[in-house]
Amino acid sequence: MDAMDSKSKGTNKKSKSLLGKYELGSLLGRGTFGKVYLARPVAGGEAVAVKVLDKAEVMGTAGMAPRVLREVTAMRRLRHPNVLRLHEVLATRAKIYLVMELATGGDLLSRLAALPRRRLPEHTARRIFVQLVAALSYCHARGVAHRDVKPQNVLLDGDGNLKVSDFGLSALPDSLRDDGRLHTACGTPAYVAPEVLCRKAYDGAKADAWSCGVILFVLLAGHLPFDDSNLADMCQKAHRREFEFPEWVPQPTRRLVSRLLDPNPATRVALATLTTHQWFKRSLSLDSQLGGLLNGQQERALAFQAPVMNAFDIISMSSGLDLSGLFDQRNREIRFMTAASPERTLEELGRAGGKLGYVMVCKNGVERLTLGGLPGLAAMTVEMSEVAPPLMLVELRLEVADGDGDGDGEGQGFGWEELRHELGDVVRTWHS
Repeated sequence: MDAMDSKSKGTNKKSKSLLGKYELGSLLGRGTFGKVYLARPVAGGEAVAVKVLDKAEVMGTAGMAPRVLREVTAMRRLRHPNVLRLHEVLATRAKIYLVMELATGGDLLSRLAALPRRRLPEHTARRIFVQLVAALSYCHARGVAHRDVKPQNVLLDGDGNLKVSDFGLSALPDSLRDDGRLHTACGTPAYVAPEVLCRKAYDGAKADAWSCGVILFVLLAGHLPFDDSNLADMCQKAHRREFEFPEWVPQPTRRLVSRLLDPNPATRVALATLTTHQWFKRSLSLDSQLGGLLNGQQERALAFQAPVMNAFDIISMSSGLDLSGLFDQRNREIRFMTAASPERTLEELGRAGGKLGYVMVCKNGVERLTLGGLPGLAAMTVEMSEVAPPLMLVELRLEVADGDGDGDGEGQGFGWEELRHELGDVVRTWHS
């Protein structure tokens, strides 16, 4: 139901229009000081979200006006695919309107709460976390520390991509004291770094890194690592690292979380360095899995189902790799049998590809993965089908990129034997 139709007396067509630029629609949500509406540009284009703030309430509430100013200032300088975009700011005598990008998927906390176990499998959590780190690393490089990183402030668009939002508590370069540190204690206690919680001077980027560690733990475990109504006790638990991983969290992931949840900010890992971390390079996750999981489907229902397996593309990003053999008609197809699950097979292909010069990233869409590669390079199509449980047939096929003609190579530019070696015990039998 249109919120402007049924919840306001005397509503007419004119009252729905925002300065002749937008038509306000249904109410999407409400906060302490404002409401968020769906809106559409009068001139046409994509729908947006409009946060409506009451000027009198903003000006009459201590600390609220600076918070709105910080949010606007921070969002104006940030243009990243994983940061919610602020399109423009409008105002009348009584209202302030923040016109923002629309994230139709809601917030991460609500989506997690709808899951049966309130947690995600590692490969899906990794995809979320990679985007979160990319967004915050971008913010930090531009002098913006978020300071309130939590699942409620991580939104999702229709394709399951993350959008970091709510920069009302963010810190800009002019927020630093003479010692080059921040001193204002703010944020949500369960996600706040111990140095902030204990009211010490702190580095905003390192404080955000701690919050990211808490989020990664929540994604994998389904609960908070530190949760105590007594802030002093919570601070002590954080300093003593009094948290336990569930048994299903693998050791490499535990090490990464532990480096983020380091109570010493001087030795805590910086988000900017994580892009080269091995855990990130192993990322191989499907948009369909993320979207399905966050819509409350069970994990089992999102696995690849035999006998028909979806295909995905692997495109080389290594300029130093000899790809001449990819364009020859001979030796372009390899098959192997495996008893490994489809999920493990895909994960091992991603890991092996990383060692051989391939980097895997997601493409928009449900059934395909692509890698942001160099123009004109070939692709490898991977198809899996069930032969006899638990045996699966995996077919790897090299294909010529669009616009490339016949090659003169002998089909040896791609290291099939190296790939076979890297796959290890995943391969039961190999057929060239």
